[in-house]
Amino acid sequence: MSEPRKVAVITGTNSNLGLNTAYRLIEQVDRDVRLTIVVTSRTLPRAREVIDQIQKFVEDSKRPGPVDYDYLLVDFTNMVSVLGAYYDLNKQYKDIHYFFVNAAQGVYSGIDWMGSVKEVLKNPIEAVTNPTYKIQRVGVKSEDGLGLVFQANVFGPYYLIQKILPQLQAGGAVVVWISSIMSDPKYLSLNDIELIKSPASYEGSKRLVDLLHLATYKSLSERGVKQFVVQPGIFISHSFFQYLNVFSYYGMLFLFYMARFLGSPWHNVDGYRAANAPVYVATLANPAFEQQNVKYGSATYKNGMEYVRTEEIEPTGTQDVYAYIKKLKEEWDEKLKDQITNSRQV
Repeated sequence: MSEPRKVAVITGTNSNLGLNTAYRLIEQVDRDVRLTIVVTSRTLPRAREVIDQIQKFVEDSKRPGPVDYDYLLVDFTNMVSVLGAYYDLNKQYKDIHYFFVNAAQGVYSGIDWMGSVKEVLKNPIEAVTNPTYKIQRVGVKSEDGLGLVFQANVFGPYYLIQKILPQLQAGGAVVVWISSIMSDPKYLSLNDIELIKSPASYEGSKRLVDLLHLATYKSLSERGVKQFVVQPGIFISHSFFQYLNVFSYYGMLFLFYMARFLGSPWHNVDGYRAANAPVYVATLANPAFEQQNVKYGSATYKNGMEYVRTEEIEPTGTQDVYAYIKKLKEEWDEKLKDQITNSRQV
């Protein structure tokens, strides 16, 4: 009898949240199970760097069960690359048990420092919960001609999930979409689903994630695949470090801790706590009792103790978004039908 084995694909593994999702999954999966972590990255050197970090975590944790490592080179802003990722997964794995969509592409160009000071002085908690002073570029498209943030955070991952459905079904998989605390309906216009005209394309992409989840989780359940949407709360994200100096960084950190102390449940501060909800729904939630039409959030009490908290998702626009993305998938199926990719070279 072969030993039990589970395969987990974690997109955005090189981010703070993605790396900590891998750590927590390693801790939560039964130690008698042989766990394979598939790291995704745009480049091979970064994939290997992340694998080294995860290996060190496993060694330090002294997990008795074996952990294997693989990588998947994929750029979600390039549909040929997404198709290549499908070919690789299809060739390598007959079944996949966990798929985490941790796509967090933004098109930031800096910070409105005057605006940030005004927001902090006016309402410091709101300023570090729903900030409006991050400047995002408008009208950015990918080389495929799609809204870049829309493609990276929503359509690219969705397309890959649709292509690997047989593997997900075989594994009775759990698909986890990472949304955001800032996925407010106000950030999405149904006349601009690709977020090309939006000045808040990142937040709009997370609203799309919420609606796409609502539109698809039932049909996936009928095929034996459970899907959840989560949000990691507020935490230190390495992707925005380039816009901070030492004073603004520690000032932000101070405000995070102050917000938590004053009662904000969402200021997790560190990536490990932020990864609580994604791994909870993947490993601990009983699909027979856990709701799928709500968003699970990583939360923390003021003393630092973590917990999971649910929120309702406002469903307006669900079918419009799904119809658009479904039609777009059909168009790209046609465009890519004769595409041939070379096998990856190690």
